[in-house]
Amino acid sequence: MEEKIAKIKENLKQELKKDLKEADILNIKSMYVGKKSEIQELLASLKDMSVEDKRKYGSLINSTKKELEELINKKLEDMENKLDISFDDTVDYEVKTGSLHPVTIVAKEVTDILKRMGFTVVSGPEMETEYYNFEALNIPKDHPARDMQDTYYLDNGMLLRTQTSDNQIHAMEKYGAPLRICAPGRTFRNEDLDANHENTFFQIEGMVIDKGVSTPNLMYVMECVLSEVFKTDVKVRLRPGFFPFTEPSYEMDISCVMCGGKGCPTCKNEGWIELIGCGMVHPNVLRAGGIDPDVYTGFAFGIGLTRLAMMKYKINDIRYLNSGDIRYLKEFKI
Repeated sequence: MEEKIAKIKENLKQELKKDLKEADILNIKSMYVGKKSEIQELLASLKDMSVEDKRKYGSLINSTKKELEELINKKLEDMENKLDISFDDTVDYEVKTGSLHPVTIVAKEVTDILKRMGFTVVSGPEMETEYYNFEALNIPKDHPARDMQDTYYLDNGMLLRTQTSDNQIHAMEKYGAPLRICAPGRTFRNEDLDANHENTFFQIEGMVIDKGVSTPNLMYVMECVLSEVFKTDVKVRLRPGFFPFTEPSYEMDISCVMCGGKGCPTCKNEGWIELIGCGMVHPNVLRAGGIDPDVYTGFAFGIGLTRLAMMKYKINDIRYLNSGDIRYLKEFKI
């Protein structure tokens, strides 16, 4: 019996000398002191021994089990100490803080402003059906407006959305009227890449539907949003435009934030910069969303967040924004 106990102890010591992970040590613990271990079997065999043998071996087996447990726990403790990393608070550490992407910063600013005006932020799928991207927005298959958007069509019959306007229909179907939503998101068009064009860019769509909504409401909202984003008074003006999903449609210009409307190279000395497509929601679009155009009217606008970020931060090449260059992006703070 003494020889068997001594062998168990020696075998454990040899096992613990190996290069072990924590899981290995726990497995060894189960093997040597667990319910099915040899030492546990020896303890169980005491009931069948004579009184003399119980006295002789009982304390030896129990003390050996305790010693085995101490050896294993010491190995675990030594491993934990090796993993401890001391912190010296006398050393100066350079803490590099992260930053948000300029488009993310601008998107947050715009959505925060609109939320304070009662807008709900919604989102929709980037992989869209032709119905939501075109037809429900009053752009049938033979409509010439489709020629203006070089669309990425997918093998599954879907497409990558060319605008965030698809959120108009999703929101009307889900919430009905009255409605006040904005939808920031990524859009895709097959463009030749240059300083002003990218195949992936960001927009924010806005829509208000209620009784008695009019064009002056649209202008007021845009002036408030843009003035807060650019931290200066911004004036807007409307020019006739064309969008299938609005009637009447407008191109909205803003007073140049570089020169205050006096004229400069940025605005081509005109004092105005074209920025937003907008208008009153077309009755067909309201009907597609399940809303009666005889009862409700609404306005919608689409702002290019990528272009807005370029103007705000004076970025002259759109390709910088998708470059992923950390050295460039770290310059922007919210």
